[in-house]
Amino acid sequence: MLEVGVFHNGASDLPAVTTPNGVVVNDGTLAEVQESNQRVLVNQIRQGILADRLGFNYWFMTEHHFQPEGAEYSPNPLLTETAIAAHTKRIRLGQAANILPWWHPVRIAEQAAMLDVISGGRLEFGIGRGYQPREAEVFGWPYGSTIQDQERNRAYYQEAYDIIIKAWTQPSFSHQGQFFTIPPVYTRWNHKQTIAYFSMDKVERRLEEVLKVGAPDPYGGANPVLQSATILKELQVFPQPLQKPHPQTWEPLTTERSIRWAAQRGVNGYFIVEPNSRLRKNIEVYYDEAEKQGWPDRANRGRFKFGWDAQKRRGIVTCRYIHLTMPGKDKDRELQRMKSALELQWDYYGPFGFAAVLADADEPMYDLNMKVTGDLLLKKEIALFGTPSDVAEAILRVKEQCGYDDFMFHTWFELGGFRGEEIEEQMQYFAEEAMPILRRACGGQVENPVSTTDLNPREMQRV
Repeated sequence: MLEVGVFHNGASDLPAVTTPNGVVVNDGTLAEVQESNQRVLVNQIRQGILADRLGFNYWFMTEHHFQPEGAEYSPNPLLTETAIAAHTKRIRLGQAANILPWWHPVRIAEQAAMLDVISGGRLEFGIGRGYQPREAEVFGWPYGSTIQDQERNRAYYQEAYDIIIKAWTQPSFSHQGQFFTIPPVYTRWNHKQTIAYFSMDKVERRLEEVLKVGAPDPYGGANPVLQSATILKELQVFPQPLQKPHPQTWEPLTTERSIRWAAQRGVNGYFIVEPNSRLRKNIEVYYDEAEKQGWPDRANRGRFKFGWDAQKRRGIVTCRYIHLTMPGKDKDRELQRMKSALELQWDYYGPFGFAAVLADADEPMYDLNMKVTGDLLLKKEIALFGTPSDVAEAILRVKEQCGYDDFMFHTWFELGGFRGEEIEEQMQYFAEEAMPILRRACGGQVENPVSTTDLNPREMQRV
C-alpha cells in the first residue's frame, strides 16, 4: 500500500539571485524578506489544507529561525499545524522536526498534545537536535544546551525525550536528571485545594505521593501557599494526547549512531537527501538494530514490514524535491528556475556538511565544502523534474531499489523563488496525474480516517 506526504520547509518566494561571489540568495531587502515570510506563513496553512483536500496522507514541517538568506522559514510548526488542523479532517500532521534542545520539555509536551487533541489524534511528533548555532545558541542557552558541544546537546536531547514521554503517559510524574529536576525540590505548594483534591479516595495518587506536607514557616510571607514548608513532589501535565500510549515519534536521521538510537526507541526515521543506495543501507541499519532490540514500538505490536508498514505507521520515510513540467509553461525556463532554487537551498545547507550524504553507498563521502549544484541533485534523483509519469517512475525507483514493502514517500514542492500559487499548482497537478500512477503500482493508497473532533461552532439561537 501507498502513503504520500508533503514536506514544507518554508523557502522564500522572492527571486533567487546569484551574487558576484557565486552564492545564490533570495533577492530582497530585509523589509522584503519580512513580507515574504509573512506570505510564506499563510501559504503553509493554505497548502496544508490543500494537501488534505487532494488526498495526501501526511503534512510535515520543520523548525527554523532567523534566516534572511531565503532557504527556510518555519518558527513554530506546531502552531502552524494547529491552524491547519482546524480546517482539515484527515491529513496527519508531523514535524521534521521540533528541536528539543530549544524547548523546555514539559512546555513542548503540552503544545504537541494540544495539537493531537485539536486534530482528533492526528499528531506525528517529530524530534531533532538542531545543527545551526545561530538558532541553537539563542534558544538553547537557558537550558544549558549548545550545539557547539555535541555530547552535551545529545545528552540534553535524550533526557528531554524521556521527560516528554513521561508527561504524555504518566498521570502524575516527577523527574530527576542531568538537566532537569521536575518539579524543583524547593517548590513550595501549601495550597488547600490541591491538598483537598488529593485527599479524595477516588484520585489515583495519594496526597503524600504528590506533596510532602510540612510545618508552618514564619518566613513564608503573606501568601498562604508559601506559609508552610509543604513541598511539591509531582506534576500532572494537561492535556495528554488522544493517541495512546502516545503519538508516533519521528527523527530526521543521518549518522549510524542516530539511526540506531531511533530504532532502539521505536522512533520512525526521516531521511531527506540520501540517494537510493545510501538510503537502502540506512534502512538496513535501522532494521538490524530494531531486530536486535526486539522490534521496539510505542504500542508493542512486534515486527513491522521492511521500509514502511502502513498499518502500523512504522518505519523509514524519504523525501524528494519535485517540480513537474506544467502544460503551457516553458520547460527549459522552469528547469533553470528549479536549479537556481536548489542552489539557493544548498548554498545554505552545504556549509553545514550535508554534501557528504549525497554520495552513493559505494562512493567515498563527498567533500564537506563542495559546491552542490542543481545538476548534481537532479543526477542523484534527489530532485525530480519532468512529466508526471517521469516523476512517478523515479519515485517508484526509490521503492524498488530500497526494498520497501508498503511504500511511504514525501514530496517537496516548495522551492525558493516560486510563488505560493505556483506551488499549489504543482500539488494539484501531482495529485491528479502522478498519484494515480503510484497508487496502481503500489496496490492502492491508504485512506486516512476522518477526525471526529468537531471544531465548528453551532448556530446560537437568540433567546
